[in-house]
Amino acid sequence: MRGLKGLAVALAAVLCLGAAAASDPAERLPDPAQEVRARSLFRDIRCLVCQNESIDDSEAELAADLRRIVRDQIAAGRSDAQVRTFLTDRYGEFVLLKPKFSPGNAVLWLGPFAAILLGGAAALILRRKDGGVTPLSPEEESRLAALAEELDTIPPHDGHIKTLARETKGS
Repeated sequence: MRGLKGLAVALAAVLCLGAAAASDPAERLPDPAQEVRARSLFRDIRCLVCQNESIDDSEAELAADLRRIVRDQIAAGRSDAQVRTFLTDRYGEFVLLKPKFSPGNAVLWLGPFAAILLGGAAALILRRKDGGVTPLSPEEESRLAALAEELDTIPPHDGHIKTLARETKGS
């Protein structure tokens, strides 16, 4: 019985916290269709304080100000594109969580792909450069043969050197 009572109190606390986290009804637009548009835009606009959250998720004061601006713009009859343009003119393209592809941010969009391609090309070039085995010149072959003959005169306790010399001579 005591466990059920504690569970009920915990559940009531969670529900109260969830209600507190919901947006204030006084802030909402009277037209439900406009509010839906505003909420959709909130998810696409970056909180400039939190930087990795949308203004829909952020509790920062600036996010609340941006939500109010978006609602005011929608209430004034502006389209979603006009609201985005207004915000980017005022705060820069950084305010959009998904900025448009443009020459100004092409490096950000294409940079990772270029880095992968350049790295792959460099790896191929280095592999080809190091992969080729050049044959020994006649002078190198005669020197190797002389070294192998010298190794044949090494006493038996250094047999591992003789084995290495025979393997080298055979290849």
